[in-house]
Amino acid sequence: MAIDIQRPHNKTQDQAWTIASDLARDLAERFGVDYGIEGNHLHFERPGVAGTIEVDATIIRVTARLNFLLGYLEPKIIDEINKYLDDHFD
Repeated sequence: MAIDIQRPHNKTQDQAWTIASDLARDLAERFGVDYGIEGNHLHFERPGVAGTIEVDATIIRVTARLNFLLGYLEPKIIDEINKYLDDHFD
């Protein structure tokens, strides 16, 4: 199962990174993921889930792969990511 959400933004790069970091912290608290920053990618993972949040000057992109056993969480994760992006980038 794969998640790929892209959203344009009109924030500065620093503002967008702050929001992306907050999203990673929220995912960590809600779903128990670990995360770290490498270049312009924020990587997150836990057993059964791995993904990245990419931020550039105009787009934020969240991608993730879920293993078969966690596939049932896909709709909830997508809803949470979209809600967070709606609340912070619209």
